[in-house]
Amino acid sequence: MKKPLIVQKFGGTSVGSIERIHQVAQHIIQAKNSGNQVVVVVSAMSGETNRLLDLAKQVDSVPDARELDVLLAAGEQVSMALLAMTLNKMGYKSRSLTGAQANIVTDNQHNDATIKHIDISPITELLEQDQIVIVAGFQGITERGDITTLGRGGSDTSAVTLAGALCADECQIFTDVDGIYTCDPRVVQDAQKLDIIDFPSMEAMAKNGAKVLHLPSVQYAWKNRVPLRVLSTFDVNQGSLVKGDECVYPVSGLAIQRDMYLIKVAKSSLELIEKQCRLIGIAIWDVIEHPDWLAIVVKQDAYSKLELVLQGKVADHHSISLLTAVGANTYELLHSSSQLLASNEIVTIHQKVDEWSLTIALLPESVDYAANLLHQAYIKPSKALVCLQKHAFLN
Repeated sequence: MKKPLIVQKFGGTSVGSIERIHQVAQHIIQAKNSGNQVVVVVSAMSGETNRLLDLAKQVDSVPDARELDVLLAAGEQVSMALLAMTLNKMGYKSRSLTGAQANIVTDNQHNDATIKHIDISPITELLEQDQIVIVAGFQGITERGDITTLGRGGSDTSAVTLAGALCADECQIFTDVDGIYTCDPRVVQDAQKLDIIDFPSMEAMAKNGAKVLHLPSVQYAWKNRVPLRVLSTFDVNQGSLVKGDECVYPVSGLAIQRDMYLIKVAKSSLELIEKQCRLIGIAIWDVIEHPDWLAIVVKQDAYSKLELVLQGKVADHHSISLLTAVGANTYELLHSSSQLLASNEIVTIHQKVDEWSLTIALLPESVDYAANLLHQAYIKPSKALVCLQKHAFLN
């Protein structure tokens, strides 16, 4: 009978020291001793990628993209080798593989490559030998043999794609948080950890500012039916499981984006500005048509790129924040959320709603208060209702 297969991913904080690598090894051993085949994906040790990037920039302020990938890929190789050494010393046969050795084939886009396919035969051969396989995250190789890296959050993408290719029973993402919360606990003190969250809600959370999972990894897992579990490296618990196509809660959670700019522009310039944004790869979150003005909303770091395009066309610009409610009943919140915020003297600049989310544009100084109000009004009652429904069904 074939053993279950689990893919585990450990981020930079989890492998940030030799002591922490020993903690990681204990998680892996527990999974192995529970009767699973185990494939592990590791990031570079915390701070290592930035250190290597700083070295490159000391040589050239705009490093050659191919050579930068060769350099940055070294970070994950340190982690994978140290972890494999640790497991071998503890009596568990382990083998480390670079992205190239694991046959993770990508396109030619250096520094932001996309995985095209994976030849799993080197990994399955090692698994058949009852070995634990440690794979360097964040990296792959082109069909011409050049090393590539996958961009921000690339190790999550490596893990989920490997889990899909290997038909894993579960992909476990170990981080420094113990699961997925209904809102950032630093903002909403009574935010609650979700035992389970559906893929549509998790995708909407990741798109709108929740940083616990990288968006491409969520999208790949959903498309390929890979159950995702988010756990803490430092606490023992079941974490949060991401699976299923249907919303569990009317409102699953709240996500916050603070780094946005509202830029008022002349109506006659809008079409040209939208065209220029497409040409230089800037995403416009939305166009706001107010009776007295018209504006586009973009990320703050995009504004410097836009300055030349917008020269002479900007009436005003200022920072805003976005608060997004995610779940099955977001259309029903459109009117009541505005009333709730207005009754607490919070100005709603704009609202945008779709199938899984309602996003509210607010002044930065009011977004935390607004998050607490919406959490109290919509998430606590909805979770309680779902609990009652579950108990009624079970009884």
